[in-house]
Amino acid sequence: MTAVPPLRDFAAYPCPMNPATPAAPGRFAALLSRASLDWFLLALVGVVALAYLRPGLGSTASPMPWHSITTVGVALVFFFYGLKLSFDKLRAGMRNWRLHTLVQLSTFVLFPALALLARPFFGSEGGALLWQSIFFLCALPSTVSTSVVMVSIAGGNLPAAIFNASISSLLGIILTPLLCSFFLHTGTGSGQLWGLAGQLLWQVVLPVGAGVLLNPRFHAVVERHKAGLRIFDQVTILLIVFTAFCNSFADGIFGRYQPADMVLLGAGMVGLYLLVFGFIWSLSRLLHFPRADQIVAVFCGSKKSLVHGSVMASLLFPGVAATGLILLPLMLYHALQIVLASSMAQYLGRQAVPAA
Repeated sequence: MTAVPPLRDFAAYPCPMNPATPAAPGRFAALLSRASLDWFLLALVGVVALAYLRPGLGSTASPMPWHSITTVGVALVFFFYGLKLSFDKLRAGMRNWRLHTLVQLSTFVLFPALALLARPFFGSEGGALLWQSIFFLCALPSTVSTSVVMVSIAGGNLPAAIFNASISSLLGIILTPLLCSFFLHTGTGSGQLWGLAGQLLWQVVLPVGAGVLLNPRFHAVVERHKAGLRIFDQVTILLIVFTAFCNSFADGIFGRYQPADMVLLGAGMVGLYLLVFGFIWSLSRLLHFPRADQIVAVFCGSKKSLVHGSVMASLLFPGVAATGLILLPLMLYHALQIVLASSMAQYLGRQAVPAA
């Protein structure tokens, strides 16, 4: 399995496809393999199925200390993420402020605004909980690896993509909890906000900060073990998803929803992605962005991070049995954004005009 190239190694990313080269049948599969997402998507389905069949294995009634395991895993995920960040690359990417502003506003303003506009369509009690899970999805930051890979395939501005994806992840540490605390019942009332701040500090902020500070000394170690670190991230996500769905199935959270509701939710996620993608593409053209920057805007501004979503759900919704439902739209969106974005990236890559 080929790991995603490191953030500092621009040359390791694939070059845009030759417009005259037809798409090979195996190219889509190769793209998924390059992003290390083929087995992971199947594993997500597998852990949800296992949680449905044996909810007692991962619920709070289990003797296994799942909460402690996932808490340590979350801290390590963000520490390793910090180790991959370079101050030099972040400073170099700060100049294109119009592009960065559009991407971050799309991620943290456009998405939540669309969720708020959809709120009247979720009137029932079950609908209100489903809407909260959709808003949580919309409040999350962008991805790093998949955004950068898609921008590279489409022939976009790769350094700008790396900068925006990294900054989005850092901003999400602060903005996602703030948005959710303001608009949702996250289990963190006014008297518990300091507790949430403390959890975020110890589990997210300090590990990221420590990783960034240690990047100059240990980046070579990260480079050598990047494949193993990525697997560790994915296994941590799988554990969080498994325990969340075990608790939800054990408490019968999904019993109030029909299969048709899940089909409509999936269709809604497709519509959300296409709406945001089309809006950002049109706006970036109105702003006369170069084509390479348009590609960065649409692919970085339309993604949502399953890594951040999985760990943030356990922090923002402590003891909530419906955490599995909270993660459901995110899991659907994650899978759909891989399929849709990869197709769009290959199309844009074939349409790219070689530089003179």
